[in-house]
Amino acid sequence: MASIKNLKKDIHYVLGDIIDECLSKDSSKAADAQKIIDDAVDTFDGLIAKIYEKDVENKKAHYSAINKSLEEQANALLERTNKL
Repeated sequence: MASIKNLKKDIHYVLGDIIDECLSKDSSKAADAQKIIDDAVDTFDGLIAKIYEKDVENKKAHYSAINKSLEEQANALLERTNKL
């Protein structure tokens, strides 16, 4: 991982793309899309909060875990989005 700045950008872009995809779906599935958007926002808030944690012993492992968590949660959200 290159930097914290890039990690924050990755979180923003990945989850932003998922939200954009949900917004472009058919209006008949708006309620389901809104649930996915809410989960994406909650995921964003949680990951950003983890980035700003101060009591971290091994920062490299901590940020790697955040990156891995982003991948897992984004994949789960994408699967739900594709089912719409």
